Amino acid sequence: MKKIAIFPGSFDPITSGHVDIVKRALPLFDKIIVAIGVNSQKQSLYPLEKRMEWIKRVFKNEKKISVESYEGLTVNFCNERHANYIVRGIRSSSDFDYEKTIAHLNTAMYPNIETVLILATAELSSVSSTIVREIIRGKGKVDKFVPKEIVKELKLS
Repeated sequence: MKKIAIFPGSFDPITSGHVDIVKRALPLFDKIIVAIGVNSQKQSLYPLEKRMEWIKRVFKNEKKISVESYEGLTVNFCNERHANYIVRGIRSSSDFDYEKTIAHLNTAMYPNIETVLILATAELSSVSSTIVREIIRGKGKVDKFVPKEIVKELKLS
């Protein structure tokens, strides 16, 4: 059986931290689906199509990675894609507490789905999409926080 993992998030925009987690997870799985969760109650800075395009560009040379979007519960999407793993990045103890709670709830619903937590590297532990969006809105320099493949487009926004 193939080991398929879902790496869910809003990726609004994708950050260097996201890229690092995916690259470090690659050796563990046969396939990773970078899954953009669509939440109608959240207002995104960038449209879904643009976020998908950026992620595909960043991982264009990686055959084991695909990009999709979904609505609803991540565990339901996992079942639809026959994925038995969810990959999540952990930057802090509060991230761990939150992800642990979600992982326990997911396991209660679907015992076949395992959550794999990967610690952010020290130099990327402060990078989040929320902070990057604030830097972008303030016309700050984002080069160190987002993949080089999308820096120019973010500066034009």
